[in-house]
Amino acid sequence: MRISNVALAAAVAVVLPNAGFADTLKVSTFVPPKHAFNRMLTAWGEELAEKSGGDLTIDLFPAGQLGPPPRQYDLAATGAADIAVVLTATTPGRFPMAELAALPLSYPSAGSSSAISSARLTALAGDYLEDETPGTKILWMAVTPPLKVNVSADKLDGLDDLAGLRIRYAGSVFQTMIEDLGASPMPVPPGQVSESLSKGIIDGATFPWEAVMAFDLGDLINYSIEPGMASAVFSVVMNEAKFNSLSAEHQALILETTGVDRGAAFGAMWDEGEAKGREYVTSKGVEIVTLEGGELEKLTTLVKPIIDRTIKAVDDSGKPGSAFFEAYTK
Repeated sequence: MRISNVALAAAVAVVLPNAGFADTLKVSTFVPPKHAFNRMLTAWGEELAEKSGGDLTIDLFPAGQLGPPPRQYDLAATGAADIAVVLTATTPGRFPMAELAALPLSYPSAGSSSAISSARLTALAGDYLEDETPGTKILWMAVTPPLKVNVSADKLDGLDDLAGLRIRYAGSVFQTMIEDLGASPMPVPPGQVSESLSKGIIDGATFPWEAVMAFDLGDLINYSIEPGMASAVFSVVMNEAKFNSLSAEHQALILETTGVDRGAAFGAMWDEGEAKGREYVTSKGVEIVTLEGGELEKLTTLVKPIIDRTIKAVDDSGKPGSAFFEAYTK
């Protein structure tokens, strides 16, 4: 019996559903177009395109075009986006293990750089974090350089001068820290911080300097405190069903170009951006207040109960919070 070319092609297509087909991945972020995340994702997309001969590409939707910050994980989990960048702090309590990496003054012993922290957290994701992201696959994790408190106050000599100020935060850890400092935490979305500062709705915001530059807040703040008090944790997650639908070649390419090395590379880009952000802040005339001696000891004493209490709450929920925190900070 002779098999027609059409029938043969159909048979091959059944056996190899993705063979010869191009895949474009819809990627969602909520950060502004010039943010380091979008630069890294664009570079990653170019790498995928080059290594696949143009068959695997990304279509990037920045600045919350597909949904606001708290919906990013759901966009990926439901397939509304193929990949999304998730800031865990925008949905407090939803990712309790990952949020432990955002505890104040808590970093890997090798250093607090984003490159080190992001690589370490990505390496631990498979053992500790995947249960928190059902329906998705973690491609890599990212830990920001420690966030600074940036304020528009007329005077700031130390922590006591934060009392009474209204400070934008993200996540329960920063909320508690701000309250313990005598200030009022304000849950303002990142994209609304500039307007809120200019209108006097808030007096400050917790951001790394890279984000202060990305959101162009230099003319709206007068002081910035270092060291950074805590970090923010991001995850880059992919819809699991979408990943499974790709050809074996495209799956392998995604795995090859993500993971620990991508986390480290992104962190290094963030560290570089933080250095540029510091230059931007000082060029705008913002005074950087460095906590030393008694002021630094005061901060350390203030945050210890927060660390202990948060880890215990995760342990009490049945998750290995202490084991994860020890592995992350070792």
